[in-house]
Amino acid sequence: MNDVQEQTWLAAARQGDPEAFAELVRLYEKRVLALTLRMCRSPEIAAEAAQEAFLAAWQGLKFFREESRFSTWLYRLASNACVDVLRREGRHQGHVSLEDEELNLDVPSGLPTPQEEAERRELCEQIEAGLQALPPEYRSVLILRELHQLRYDEIAEAMDLDVGTVKSRISRGRKRLRGFLLASGNFSPPPASKKTGKEGCK
Repeated sequence: MNDVQEQTWLAAARQGDPEAFAELVRLYEKRVLALTLRMCRSPEIAAEAAQEAFLAAWQGLKFFREESRFSTWLYRLASNACVDVLRREGRHQGHVSLEDEELNLDVPSGLPTPQEEAERRELCEQIEAGLQALPPEYRSVLILRELHQLRYDEIAEAMDLDVGTVKSRISRGRKRLRGFLLASGNFSPPPASKKTGKEGCK
């Protein structure tokens, strides 16, 4: 999908064309659901949040200023929808994974041995548990940074924060997560000269 086609659909949707908006939904529904699944505790709640995000996008398209990308704006709506849904449900923890590279986890590349795979699964479970324990403000920025690969300025736009706050929350979130993993005995930072693998927890 190219940007020209997306802009064509966006322009038509802003004029009230529901079919054009449906194309935008199809284009982004998997990415939005991936975000809400990692912020909410269940598929049902995640689906509800995603639906609310797209509804908010349809209702707010006429107010959308193209100072940022449509996807960035949509991530912001999805994040806000998750907060609203979780507040209504009385839930305050999410379920997320994090790319190992940013955490300096020493995950070997290539096909792992059975023992390595078992150790990796155990490590991923500990990462999941640690991320669930993070405050929502840290968890949300880490999701956008590590999983969705947004830049700091894009996260700031999506979360309505300044860039300095985004960087601070990401740094503090990573430190808390490292502390959790160190306490559980499942994290050992590699030597500075050693390259880490890029494979994340699936």
